[in-house]
Amino acid sequence: MTASSAPTSPESSDPNALIDHLLQRYHEVHRQQLPELIAMAHRVETVHHGKRHTPMGLSAALQAMHQELLAHMHKEEAVLFPLLRAGGNSFVPQPIRMMRMEHEQHEQALAQLEQLTGAMSPPADACNTWRALYAGLAEFRDDLRQHIHLENTVLFPQFEPHPA
Repeated sequence: MTASSAPTSPESSDPNALIDHLLQRYHEVHRQQLPELIAMAHRVETVHHGKRHTPMGLSAALQAMHQELLAHMHKEEAVLFPLLRAGGNSFVPQPIRMMRMEHEQHEQALAQLEQLTGAMSPPADACNTWRALYAGLAEFRDDLRQHIHLENTVLFPQFEPHPA
């Protein structure tokens, strides 16, 4: 499933509908996006090694991000989301805090990707794979930021204590 064919965001902030949306629209899509991006980055680094503007280290950065994101999504799917589906409890704010901290780390990783790729702008003489890689990276970046936004601003606040 690509981002363009994924279901749209639920109209309500119902936690179960939102979790279903997050799983289908973002978790499944990220699992497809990253291996393809890693393969393209490796190809670009190999074919264009030694050329100016080649994003050396990009495939390694993407691989590290892929591993971190897989671990993060697993924690949400195995621990946090089932707790939220059950209505939450007094301990839920702790895993939410951990997920928020990991979201900040994902943002730092995105910043590293932007630095390695010159803000995901391919050079004028870039090949089709290089252009597709940067377009895919931009889509992944936007998807991940939307994913984080929905969790941080719509889902998580429903289960966190409200200041008096």
